[in-house]
Amino acid sequence: MTATPGAPLRAAVLGTGSWGTTFAAVLADAGCDVTVWGRSDAVVRQIADEHRNEAYLPGIDLPAGITATTDALAAVADADLVAVAVPSQVARATLAPLKGALRLDAVAVSLMKGVELGTDRRMSEVIAESLDLPAERVAVVSGPNLAREIARRQPTATVVAATSDATARLVSGAVASSYFRPYTNPDVVGVELCGAVKNVIALAVGISQGRGLGYNTMATVITRGLVEITRLGLALGADPATFPGLAGMGDLMATCASPDSRNHTLGGHIGRGMGLEEAIAATGGTAEAVKTCRPVLELARRLDIDMPITEAVVNVLYEGLPVDQLAPTLLSRPRRSEAVQR
Repeated sequence: MTATPGAPLRAAVLGTGSWGTTFAAVLADAGCDVTVWGRSDAVVRQIADEHRNEAYLPGIDLPAGITATTDALAAVADADLVAVAVPSQVARATLAPLKGALRLDAVAVSLMKGVELGTDRRMSEVIAESLDLPAERVAVVSGPNLAREIARRQPTATVVAATSDATARLVSGAVASSYFRPYTNPDVVGVELCGAVKNVIALAVGISQGRGLGYNTMATVITRGLVEITRLGLALGADPATFPGLAGMGDLMATCASPDSRNHTLGGHIGRGMGLEEAIAATGGTAEAVKTCRPVLELARRLDIDMPITEAVVNVLYEGLPVDQLAPTLLSRPRRSEAVQR
């Protein structure tokens, strides 16, 4: 799983949204030859010809070496690394036509933060199944990685999780630069669950702030949200050390606090009285928590894990719970010791 000695690593990025485009820039700045695949002819032409993506990263200049195509098979044909940055609920359908198209030594990288509806599969599992790859050839990149800040080359760190140390090191080497610092972690389960559930918690924070509630409420939801993520992760065998790290608390803080977070933004719209469809349209782009909250809750119930914030978000989005009742619903729960995690 290495490129030809002395030759740049060849990378393909599937998805021309803000994070896919930003990750392509990260790869290019780290010295990779990068091809981006997207469905929109206009977006692909602009990336290839003008080195811009005004639809998703307005005002940002992209590295000149990035190429772009609407032909997914051509994009992945010679790639050492294939990064997947499409909405989580369309990942399987997007990847299915590419089964058998990757090189035998290629590595796939999930940039997605969600859980698949109907199967409760994590995104690395969806990639492995869809592309018929062994788990050791799939990695996950997750952390406090807000796309617009990274696109402006503001410093950040990330986590590269993989069951194979060789895979983690390959991906880490492909993205490391002066502004993007990767750390490796073998805890794929924990890293992915942190990335998926933090979006749900960020949406809850957005709702509370949309109702005019302040920092005490925000801190309470973030802290208790981390407890929910930890409960679910531990039940699935994750490493406890993952949750206070970059992929856990780091990503949670960034997503819950930043106006660039679509999940936080969408929650704010709902908190101010918009219906779900109206809030989605006003937010623009994909807010993964809208689809992820239900499979996360299904998974938690199957494992008998208590996740009251996640349940409250599902009830607000899909069961008609008034937004003014979200905080009282959480605060009216039975009192217990903070040390009780389950």
